[in-house]
Amino acid sequence: MTPWKAAALVAAGGLAGTSARYGVTLLLPAAEYGPLATLAVNVSGAFALGRLVASSRVRPEVRLLAGTGVIGSFTTYSSFALEVDQLLLAGRIWLALGYAVASLAGGLGAACLGARAGRASR
Repeated sequence: MTPWKAAALVAAGGLAGTSARYGVTLLLPAAEYGPLATLAVNVSGAFALGRLVASSRVRPEVRLLAGTGVIGSFTTYSSFALEVDQLLLAGRIWLALGYAVASLAGGLGAACLGARAGRASR
């Protein structure tokens, strides 16, 4: 695969993933009980990436398009970090802590479940 083809696949996937993340933020706007949109995209993205990586039948082109492009742009660690910081600055320490734990533990658990699903589909 040429570098140009690889870049085009990642860019196309990135467009789709970013658009999907924006859609989730419209469905789950920031609420009093925390940034649910970022939590939802990061946990579901961890599951999807775990499944994709553990599946041995996925072609390199699909990994670039779906993994690096779609899932990579759908998930967002930077927004997670910013939202934890904003919650802390607002004095909402317990919500920040709960959000951080839910994001990290949820992402790890989702990635493990996704990997299990990927291995089962082999």
